[in-house]
Amino acid sequence: MPIDLETLKSERDRLRDSLRETEAEVRKAESELKTLRQREIATKREIEALSTLLEIKEQREPKAAEGS
Repeated sequence: MPIDLETLKSERDRLRDSLRETEAEVRKAESELKTLRQREIATKREIEALSTLLEIKEQREPKAAEGS
């Protein structure tokens, strides 16, 4: 039994629509991933800055104790 030309066209169109939806979902996921990575980088920078401040504070405290 041969496949009807209209059936093939309809299936092709359905698949194209599905592909467009999938591509839109991928773009959205990539955007969300970029946002999460930016938050990750910002958090790592904050941790690094606080660690640096802690190191400075720890280095100064023994000197302050020696002067007492």
